[in-house]
Amino acid sequence: METPDNATAPAAGADDPTSPSEPTAPAAPTGIAAQDWATASAEPQYRAAVVDLLGALAYGELAAFERLAEDAKLAPTLADKAALAKMAAAEFHHFEQLNDRLRAIDAEPTGAMEPFAKALDDFHHLTAPSDWLEGLVKAYVGDSIASDFYREVAARLDTDTRALVLAVLDDTGHGNFAVEKVRAAIEAEPRVGGRLALWARRLMGEALSQAQRVVADRDALSTMLVGGVAGGFDLAEVGRMFSRITEAHTKRMAALGLAA
Repeated sequence: METPDNATAPAAGADDPTSPSEPTAPAAPTGIAAQDWATASAEPQYRAAVVDLLGALAYGELAAFERLAEDAKLAPTLADKAALAKMAAAEFHHFEQLNDRLRAIDAEPTGAMEPFAKALDDFHHLTAPSDWLEGLVKAYVGDSIASDFYREVAARLDTDTRALVLAVLDDTGHGNFAVEKVRAAIEAEPRVGGRLALWARRLMGEALSQAQRVVADRDALSTMLVGGVAGGFDLAEVGRMFSRITEAHTKRMAALGLAA
């Protein structure tokens, strides 16, 4: 997924050791988190929030597919090109799953994705990589931040939607691939690390700004995220959520061999 990456991330998945451990999920789900889709969707605002969420995810996965296909063109070896092409195919499969789910709940996929297209396109335009290594860092950092954000949201979803969201956030293998290639490049030429660290900090700022815009611009989604459909806003919890995302980013930077 992209957001921005993700982020996008990125997308870092369940087997990424730097992914946060979903601290927002209660030990025993209550409210909507304990309901299935048929029950939870009777609340119109909740249904609207889920359509928003699936639309944002779907466009992110489509953008991730396009970006990985482009990155494959920059790959220095045939093996790297093939690996990225395989990951791109996995992202497109995730997009198809979300597209099918939107249709199944009587939502038009293009209409659901449209509100998020400009923000994601702007993010990718502002963070266009200049070379192969920047592309790897962008996918790893950006997609991982996006995945962390969506995992936070998933803790508040009905059981059916939560299962789908977590499934499409599964790691495509890009995280380990990026870490291996970036660390090898820094070992071969240490000064590369400084440039990539600055690049990753820029990505972090842009990705968080994008996530905050999504929360602010979509009323149903933001209400569900910060307090439940009827629970009201909890700005302190929003702050804690972004703190957890930032902490996970710091760990990923360390895995890449870069300073946060």
